Amino acid sequence: MISGALAVDLASAFDASPNPYMMITPEFRFAAMNEAYLKVTGSTRDALIGQNVFDIFDSGPTEAGRENSRQLRASFERVLETGKPDHLAVIRYAIPTVQASGETVLEERFWTATHTPIRDADGQTAYILQHTNDITELEILRRQAAGRQTDSALNLSIGGYILTRAEHVQEDNRRLQSERNRLYDVFMQAPGFIAILSGSNHVYQMHNAAYARLVGRDDLVGKSVDEALPEVREQGFIDLLDRVRTTGKAIDGRGTPLQLQRLADGPLETVYVDFIFQPIRDETDQVVGIFVQGHEVTDTVLAVDRQRLMIDELNHRVKNTLATVQSIAMQTARTHVDPASFAEAFQARLMALSHTHDLLTRSHWEGAELRAILEHETEAHGLQRVLLNGPALALTPATALSLGMIFHELATNAAKFGALSVNEGRVLVDWTVSGTEPRTLSLTWRELDGPGVEPPSRRGFGSRLIERSVHHDLAGQINLGYPNAGLEATISIPLDRGDSA
Repeated sequence: MISGALAVDLASAFDASPNPYMMITPEFRFAAMNEAYLKVTGSTRDALIGQNVFDIFDSGPTEAGRENSRQLRASFERVLETGKPDHLAVIRYAIPTVQASGETVLEERFWTATHTPIRDADGQTAYILQHTNDITELEILRRQAAGRQTDSALNLSIGGYILTRAEHVQEDNRRLQSERNRLYDVFMQAPGFIAILSGSNHVYQMHNAAYARLVGRDDLVGKSVDEALPEVREQGFIDLLDRVRTTGKAIDGRGTPLQLQRLADGPLETVYVDFIFQPIRDETDQVVGIFVQGHEVTDTVLAVDRQRLMIDELNHRVKNTLATVQSIAMQTARTHVDPASFAEAFQARLMALSHTHDLLTRSHWEGAELRAILEHETEAHGLQRVLLNGPALALTPATALSLGMIFHELATNAAKFGALSVNEGRVLVDWTVSGTEPRTLSLTWRELDGPGVEPPSRRGFGSRLIERSVHHDLAGQINLGYPNAGLEATISIPLDRGDSA
């Protein structure tokens, strides 16, 4: 802690120094400067405090001026990035000078500059201190000597050779920094995820944006994998990193599941990755770190799984459909000895099956609406004669197919023998859904104003198909009644059974 008196002494020493000093904020705005700096720049504190360095001291429109500004800005940025001092061996900057005639002109001067970070209580760079030395006379003498003889004794005695070397080093550093920046941009913008780990605890040194998106966080640098992503230890990934470090051999994986807690207090989310853990070696061939690289392939893995599921489901549905067609053919043949009547009945039942398939295809076999199935199977008899009443209800593919066949048989029977066989006949279909998980569908098919009906003397194929579909396929119950007004069928089936066609 600096006492008040010492702080005053330090401030006085700062202001009294013959060398120019100034301090700027991380936003490159003037925070303080001493008298020597004000004298060199020909300015005042009031004109500088709070102003941006590059707004006040414009290096001019020439390429040399723009290069000076780039060098100065790059030096400031290196201090902020590394937290370490940065040096400029030679930089040109013109200052206002009063001539003997009283005229003020800009005189080109040469400077060396050192930029030092000033940290706050938290260790963060709060200011940058600039210390400059005017080396114009030395540079002029060096140039004059160089004009006569490149490596003359004068050139060496005044330090020109050293300055030349310093300029070359500074130019090399700028070139290396430019290359580093390009490589860093490529690293950060790479479409695949990348991370660099060091030490036996696998501490994050760097990672790119894709890696941060993958794990759902960006505060990884300086933390070990175990600390930053504790959920991956039980999944064996830290063991793999240990093996790479111990054996010095790379390990890769394809379509590997990885569970990550991307949100704080959120659930684990499963992603799939192609990855490689590559050892990083030092000059003695010792493994000092691990290079992590890969791509998230969740969409690809899920697409393959969906495709496999669809193929299995398609095979299952084809087998079911063939079995249904075979059953319809056999049962129809038993009750129709005449080939013409057999063909008519068989075709009608296949069309009923086809209609429901059309509905399911439109929804990509995710299901179909109960009302849509009823309308499909009865529209040929006139929608005004079949009155539908019930809530919207989405059915699974298996339930939709079975009910489609049932409604076809009921509509066909009504058209041949029941209410739809006479002009004044009508059919009322009412349904309700009750309960929760599993829900129950209760549906009533009631025929009115048709010819009088009596219980059949024998059970035909249509009745057997209806009963088999309800009991076997839908695990439900059906009651067929024959009051004088017309057939009445009451069906009750459980929903939410998770069945599929």
